[in-house]
Order: sequence, then C-alpha cells, then structure tokens
Amino acid sequence: MTTIHPTADVSSAAIIGDKTRIWAHVQIREGARIGANCIIGRNSYVDSHVHIGDNVKIQNNASLYHGLTVEDGVFIGPHVVFTNDKLPRAINADGSLKSAADWQVGQTRLCYGAALGAHSVVVTGVTIGRWAMIGSGTTVTKDVPDHALVVGNPGRIIGWVSANGVRCATQAEAQALTEQEITAG
Repeated sequence: MTTIHPTADVSSAAIIGDKTRIWAHVQIREGARIGANCIIGRNSYVDSHVHIGDNVKIQNNASLYHGLTVEDGVFIGPHVVFTNDKLPRAINADGSLKSAADWQVGQTRLCYGAALGAHSVVVTGVTIGRWAMIGSGTTVTKDVPDHALVVGNPGRIIGWVSANGVRCATQAEAQALTEQEITAG
C-alpha cells in the first residue's frame, strides 16, 4: 500500500508505485513516475516528467528537476540538487521573460545502485554510473564511471567502491567484489 502524508502535494497526473512512502510537504508534479517501494523524504521536490525507479531512497529537501532519470536502487542524500539548464537566465537579451521555448531541458541519469551524499549538486547532462558513490558536498560536472568514488568541487575520482561501499584499488576489483557481494546475497 502506498502512503502519502496529508501535507504532500502529489499531482493526480503523477504515477506512484506500490508501497512507496511520501512524507510531509513533498511536492510531486504532473507526469512524474515513481516506482515501487520508494521513500521520498520531507520537503523534497520531484518536477514534472522526472522518472524514478524502484527501491529508491530520497532524503529530506532533495530537488529533482525535469530531465532527470533515476534507475532502481539509487540513494539521494539530504539537500541534493539536480540542475537542468546549462545556460540559466531569467530573461532573454531583449529583457523579455524567458519561456519554455527559450531553453532546452538537460538530461541527467543516475544508474543502478548509485549513491549521492548530502548537499551534492549534479550539473545537468551527466550520467552517474552503476554503484558510483558521490561524497557529501560534491559538485558533479562530468560523467562518473561505474563504481567510482567521487569527491570535491568540481568532483574528481579518488577511488573505487563495490556495491557494499568497500574501497577497492581499481574499477575491475570493485566490479569483481560486487559480483561476489551479489552472489553472497
């Protein structure tokens, strides 16, 4: 059974999967698709047409904007922000207010099992790979490979991690350990 807190504002044109829990003051816009067994934390914002897979945890105050695709099993920490405009301006050169026709929505993808620490910022147009881990406060400005451990501003790879978050010397080692972790259950 899906649970939606009475203070949440969930569009009737959004699709919410079974056993998903939506907490206080969350806003979910029209056309958003949220999978089964997800948790959407207090004060989070899910923009129109954002796609979220199954078993995703979104912590409090996260902002997920149009153009974002989140695959299954992703963790999004508190106060994480995803941008969707490479050239943000409120007005055009002639001073007129920009409209939907005056910009192009950027596309961002979070792959299976990725994790983003608190206060991360993800600039539009990047893909964060399977089981990648983004440290708290990191600004992600370019694609992140599978199993990469990324920190800093701008984010840079400092190592590799398995599905269980174990540090590894190489990406290949992280992939092999992940296979063992999956097999062990």
